[in-house]
Amino acid sequence: MENLLFIINLVAPVFIIVALGFILRRIGLINDNFVNLSSKIVFTVSLPALIFVEVYSIDLKAIFDLQLIVFIYAGTLFSFFLSWAAAVPFIPPGRDRGVFIQGSFRGNFAIIGLAIIANVLGTVSLGKASLLVAAVIPVYNILSVIVLTASLRTEKHINYKSTFFEILKNPLIIAVVIAVPFSLLKIHIPYTLLKTVEYLSALTLPLALIGIGGFMSFSGLQKDSGIVIYSTVLKLIVTPLIASYAAYLCGFRGENLGMIFILFACPTAVASFIMAEAMGLNGRLAGNILLLTTFGSVLTITLGLFILKECGLI
Repeated sequence: MENLLFIINLVAPVFIIVALGFILRRIGLINDNFVNLSSKIVFTVSLPALIFVEVYSIDLKAIFDLQLIVFIYAGTLFSFFLSWAAAVPFIPPGRDRGVFIQGSFRGNFAIIGLAIIANVLGTVSLGKASLLVAAVIPVYNILSVIVLTASLRTEKHINYKSTFFEILKNPLIIAVVIAVPFSLLKIHIPYTLLKTVEYLSALTLPLALIGIGGFMSFSGLQKDSGIVIYSTVLKLIVTPLIASYAAYLCGFRGENLGMIFILFACPTAVASFIMAEAMGLNGRLAGNILLLTTFGSVLTITLGLFILKECGLI
């Protein structure tokens, strides 16, 4: 019971802020324009600042873990193909299948994951977690483009060159690329400049979590309930259970096992809705998967961390 209360106290604040964003949107204190603008600020300014600060402040040689990164890549590919295989028997080819697959494998590790890691594993773990964000986001983007394009069933083809350059221009990737030499070479940053970046980074988690809550809507949830529940079970229960057990068998323990569980247990990323809308797929379904996985992850992440804590694995 003590461990359960401990985990609840650490996880709950993250989702309370999400719920606050939902409430603020319902009562009109924030609107769609705020949600859109805050998301852009987080993605292009404050989150890159957070990642830069965390990578800059760590000893990369000491915390770089190739085995962990390889496992994350393998696990992400596994969850992608598992989601696709799970979709084939039940969801016909078309606009819904691609949305289902993306919603079932693409997690919100950059926001929800980092927030939970900061609370549960401590801010000292954010440096390594930031490297994992930079490692997994390109894979998420490439796999999402593949499955959503395939689902359109048109003569469109993936523009690999354009996709490659879009990934290179990702602000989170740029933040890591800039921060790595600063960290390795111990380059001094003037106090005023570093403090400014730290202030910007402090905006990230509360602003992003409020934006996620403000984005959510229950309208139309019942229409897609079967597919949404199926995707949610796959995203929040099946995949993290398999990934965590595989990580345990591979010898991961403590901080690394905790990060692996949190990464694969995170709810669906907001980017899944944005990409589905942009590519002309079922945006309503994407939004409903985002909604249910976010609220469902309150229970599943809490329970999963409690079990790992009770077993002495983290």
